[in-house]
Amino acid sequence: MPELRKDPIIDRWVIISSERGQRPVFLGEQTEPKPGAICPLCPGNEAMTPPEVFAIRPSSVSSPPNSPNWVLRVVPNKFPALRIEGELNKQGLGLYDRMNGVGAHEVIIETPIHNQTLTSMDVPSVQNVFVAYRERTVDLLRDKRFKFIMIFKNQGSMAGASLDHSHSQLIALPIIPKRVSEEISGALNYYKYRDRCVFCDIIAQESEEKQRIIYENDSFLALSPFASRFPFETWILPKRHEESFLSARGDDDYYAIADALSTVLKKLEKTLNCPPYNYMIHTTPMDLPHVPYYHWHLEIIPRLTKMAGFEWGTGFYINPTPPEEATIFLQEADV
Repeated sequence: MPELRKDPIIDRWVIISSERGQRPVFLGEQTEPKPGAICPLCPGNEAMTPPEVFAIRPSSVSSPPNSPNWVLRVVPNKFPALRIEGELNKQGLGLYDRMNGVGAHEVIIETPIHNQTLTSMDVPSVQNVFVAYRERTVDLLRDKRFKFIMIFKNQGSMAGASLDHSHSQLIALPIIPKRVSEEISGALNYYKYRDRCVFCDIIAQESEEKQRIIYENDSFLALSPFASRFPFETWILPKRHEESFLSARGDDDYYAIADALSTVLKKLEKTLNCPPYNYMIHTTPMDLPHVPYYHWHLEIIPRLTKMAGFEWGTGFYINPTPPEEATIFLQEADV
């Protein structure tokens, strides 16, 4: 029997319909890159990208910026969604409002090895990625035009990646995204009613029930959300209350989330045969530095199904794989 589940954070309803299929595979095949194509993200091709804004290089090697000796590199997107130049220039046009598309769009090149992925990288290398996210976030938030930094990754062409060299992206926005605003509003409403953080309560209940926990270490918990929108959707949350991605107590915390992310991605790869996926970091915006009701987290969404007319028309999500069953599959994946 299908069931409705309500997300306690933003009051969104989800349909869990196990009879539609318990362990789906992703639809279609990913487009392979053309053989022999030059990759602009590979070492030696630094001139094919805009000048780097951040890089991690071996301490034993003295290399100037934009030289090939790097282990991670961040560059502005050559085709940015938003541009850093100019002012917002907010205007009212009758009943409409507009502003310029001011922001920043950067690419985090996660590894110098072309065919390496986050799944095949070791944990310290994945940790470097989170360190880069932190450094670029801190730097960009010095610009008072920016209200929110959205960090995300598209893995595979079906998930939106246009280059197959492993990378993630960062976009600095002059507004707070609707999805994040809804989460913050829902979390605040819960806090007003119960005087507790809803995310902390979720962590406590899931830790007690142990039905949807995929993996945990001392600092982070990976779980299948009770109201999962998509098959094998996974959230990674810090166990202690942290409202911001920048609340980490040092690089050790970034090692811990790197370990959790690496483990979950390996389990997804083994269980679902290397599916395309997206992940994104949800954190507090710049003007909410210390709040007791919101909890930053990373959401991973394997691209296993497609949204169709019912989903687009209603806002409901039909998830053919109950999160409890997805958890069992992932728990049993030996990595």
